[in-house]
Amino acid sequence: MQLNVFNEFQKSAIDQGVLFYYSGYFSQTIITAMGDALRQRLNNHLDASNVARRRLFSTFVELAQNVVHYSAEHLTPMNASNHEIRRGAVWVGERDGRFFVVCANPLQRSEQERMREKLEPLRQMSNEEIKSRYREQRHLDSEAQSKGAGLGFLTVARDASEPIEFEFVDNGDSENIMFYLKATI
Repeated sequence: MQLNVFNEFQKSAIDQGVLFYYSGYFSQTIITAMGDALRQRLNNHLDASNVARRRLFSTFVELAQNVVHYSAEHLTPMNASNHEIRRGAVWVGERDGRFFVVCANPLQRSEQERMREKLEPLRQMSNEEIKSRYREQRHLDSEAQSKGAGLGFLTVARDASEPIEFEFVDNGDSENIMFYLKATI
């Protein structure tokens, strides 16, 4: 490996306002450690209000959990309900005084429409509608087998300052696609 490639990666990260970036395998333990590092980084960031820090941290945790629950590339069985270890990436950044969190992970093609059906309505809802739906969802147990994705996406949409963004990208894999989700705080 040429070290200049790593140098260019670091320079690009700084130019893009990266505060935190991780790519690799996610588990609950790794999310906790990343959360500790991010919390320290945010505590040292003088430009972030307490509300922005809380929302940013909450969004980070929800998107990291999304990787653990839904990444198609895994070291544990797909039906594991705990101790899951799955591949993805998360990026926390700042641009023009606004924070954002982006996550990416491979997703089974068969899950694409289900995810779109959960996310697209959130893009069209007002903040009040999202908050109302969040309160309703908290009291429902209708998604017990989906590992809570509905409530997690509602949390992200509630904390975002603009509609969430998502994209499915064909990466040439016949079984999986790449799933990207972004929230601006």
